[in-house]
Amino acid sequence: MAFELKDIDDSQAPLLDHLIELRSRLVRCVAALVVAFGVCLYFADQILGFLIQPLKEAFADGEGQLIFTKLYEVFFVELKVALFAGFCISFPYIANQLWAFIAPGLYAKEKKAFLPFLIATPFLFLAGASLAYYVVMPTAFEWFLGFEGMAGGLEIQALPTANEYLGLVMQFILAFGLSFLLPVLLLLLHRAGIVTRAQLVAARRYVIVLVVVVAAIITPPDPGSQLLLAVPLLLLFEGSLILMRLFDRRDAKAEAASAANAEGDQSAS
Repeated sequence: MAFELKDIDDSQAPLLDHLIELRSRLVRCVAALVVAFGVCLYFADQILGFLIQPLKEAFADGEGQLIFTKLYEVFFVELKVALFAGFCISFPYIANQLWAFIAPGLYAKEKKAFLPFLIATPFLFLAGASLAYYVVMPTAFEWFLGFEGMAGGLEIQALPTANEYLGLVMQFILAFGLSFLLPVLLLLLHRAGIVTRAQLVAARRYVIVLVVVVAAIITPPDPGSQLLLAVPLLLLFEGSLILMRLFDRRDAKAEAASAANAEGDQSAS
C-alpha cells in the first residue's frame, strides 16, 4: 500500500508543475493584453479615426457623420476599440506563450509539422482583415449609402451611430480574418489523418454550397460582401488541396525511401 501511495504522489508532481506553468503563462497572456489595452486606449481616438475612414470615403465628398444616442455610448465605443486593437496587437505574444506550453509535450516531428501553421495564422488573419478593410468595407458602404434619397416627399439620410458602425466594422474584420484561416484548419485535419484530400475533392460541391451559405450568414446582407468573401474562400480551399497533394507526395517519397533503406539493411545483414 505504501508503494502505491508513493507512486500516486510521484505522478501528482508533474501534473502540479504543468498546472503552475499553465497559470504562469496565462497570467503573462492577461498581462500582455492589459498592457496592450492600456496603450490602445490612449490612442483610441486615432484608432477609431482609422476605422472610420472607409465610411468617410463612401460618403459623397467625404461629408457624413456618426452620431450617438446615449451619453455614454462613445466612451464604451472607445473601450471596445481599445480592447479589439489590444487583442490584435498582443495576439502574437499570446500565441507564443501557448506554443511554449504545448511544444515540450510534442515530438520533434510534430513540432516541425505544427509550427508552420502557427506562423501562418497571423498572416492569414491579417490578409483577411486587410481585404475587409481596404476592399470589402468601402464597396459595401457605398452600396448601403446608395439607398439615400427621397421617398414620399421625405429625405432618407444615413445617420449611423458610433456603436452600430463599430459593430459592423468588427463583424467585417473578424469574419474575413477568421475565414482566411480555412487552409490552416484543413491542413491540420489532413496532417492529423482526420480527413484526406480524396474526401475533400469528393465533397467539393458541398463545400461550395457551404462556403456560400457561410458567406451569406457572417457578412452583412449585400451581394457584394458575400461574393468578396465566398470567392477568396473557394480559392483558399483549392489552394489547400494543392498543398495536400504536395504533402502526400512528399510523405509517399519518404515512406518509399524508408522502406528501401529497411530492405537494404536486411539484405546487408
